[in-house]
Amino acid sequence: MHPFKPLPSYLVQRFQGWRATAYADNKAWYRRLAEGGQHPRAMVISCCDSRVHVTSIFGADEGEFFIHRNVANLVPPYNPDGEYHGTSAAVEYAVTGLKVAHIVVLGHSNCGGVKGCHDMCIGHAPELEQKSSFVGRWMDILRPGFQRVAHLPAGEILPALEKQAVLTSLENLMSFPFIQIAVEDDRLTLHGLWTNTGEGELHQYDAARDEFTAI
Repeated sequence: MHPFKPLPSYLVQRFQGWRATAYADNKAWYRRLAEGGQHPRAMVISCCDSRVHVTSIFGADEGEFFIHRNVANLVPPYNPDGEYHGTSAAVEYAVTGLKVAHIVVLGHSNCGGVKGCHDMCIGHAPELEQKSSFVGRWMDILRPGFQRVAHLPAGEILPALEKQAVLTSLENLMSFPFIQIAVEDDRLTLHGLWTNTGEGELHQYDAARDEFTAI
């Protein structure tokens, strides 16, 4: 049996509804976007989690953000080894190709990837320890962050580790030579955010105070 099937009917209906309303009412805008190319001012690196809706949080229109999503909004260290690096490729294109002025790393509450890292680090997720686990090997990026918060009371570790995912990504971004140069030349700024989905809150990393504060 062929594995590829037509879209579910509810998605087809939603598309048709969008085309008949939002697209029809803004056809000139969409055609301008298509023909003029993209010129986003910011790149946002966020989690794949379906509850994290970047464009809604910031009220953004099409073409405003260059968005890259992955498990736990992580950026790996600079490692030009000739292998596949989706996140690093997106970062490279955003900075050297699109020349964005800002990179925002957006973490969030109740992150499943971060919880997986936590469980793996305390020995409760042996399946993630397997070399064949894509999730486990990806979450290895956050192991140093876990070590920084492992001393906290049990109930505080996960929220702290979610913020460590943001900080680890910011640190790793600065390991990319082209990012270092752009930052030093004042052509690029990096920002760390964490959103509490249930409470509708957004917290920003304050480097001077080394803490996240509510916006």
